[in-house]
Amino acid sequence: MNKHNISSIIEPVAQLLYICVDKEFSLNFNENMDEKEISRFAFEKKRMWLALLPSLVFVSFMWLTFLVDHAGLFGDNFSQWGIRPGEVNGLKGIIFSVFIHASFSHLLSNTLPLLILIWFLFYFYSKIASGVFVSLWFLSGFTTWLIGRSSIHVGASGLIFAILFFLFFSGLFRKHIPLVALSMIVAFIYGSTVWSIFPVTELVDPSISWEGHLSGAVSGLLLSILFRKQGPQKPLEKWDGEDYEDEPEKGPPGIEITQEDKPE
Repeated sequence: MNKHNISSIIEPVAQLLYICVDKEFSLNFNENMDEKEISRFAFEKKRMWLALLPSLVFVSFMWLTFLVDHAGLFGDNFSQWGIRPGEVNGLKGIIFSVFIHASFSHLLSNTLPLLILIWFLFYFYSKIASGVFVSLWFLSGFTTWLIGRSSIHVGASGLIFAILFFLFFSGLFRKHIPLVALSMIVAFIYGSTVWSIFPVTELVDPSISWEGHLSGAVSGLLLSILFRKQGPQKPLEKWDGEDYEDEPEKGPPGIEITQEDKPE
């Protein structure tokens, strides 16, 4: 996948991200931008691409694993490295199962969500993204090992649900408009998949690991609570403590103090 193809996928989302970050900041470069705005534009664009790197690395490794597995270069089927719930030998799947996929359609269905969600995580929560990502990965895998049915669980769907729920609830808990907007975007794009965290999914399609999806959802919610005081926060409201003779005195936001309201 070359840079042009990647750009065609993420540029529309990038415009929406910039609007969420700052409604007064236009993504469209124009001749009226001063040096400060141009510098900020360049910085944000660079940060956007840097935040995409973890997505590209992770997904590339996932595809490489699939190609090596199905080419039979190592003989054995990689599915043996999946999560085997309740078995000590199955614990290794917590690390490796996210890279293993049963079919091409399975791999393809997880690719774009991972690209977008990991990118969102590292762009909006850059200071805590690495720790959160690894924690979501391990916790969702371990929970699947605890509650999963007796089978081999492979694929990155659990991790997808973990990041999805983390992004959604983190925005709500922080009550910061850009992050709440991100929560709404994530819910709009992937909200229809939430049904697959329930046991009824097994009746519809036994090959779907609803336990992995549920484990990811629970992990995302739990870590959004644990990390709610870290990373980006809602800015404190600023009060104007200075008085000006030619301007009315300022009270709390949205309230103007008139002469009659002032104490003698």
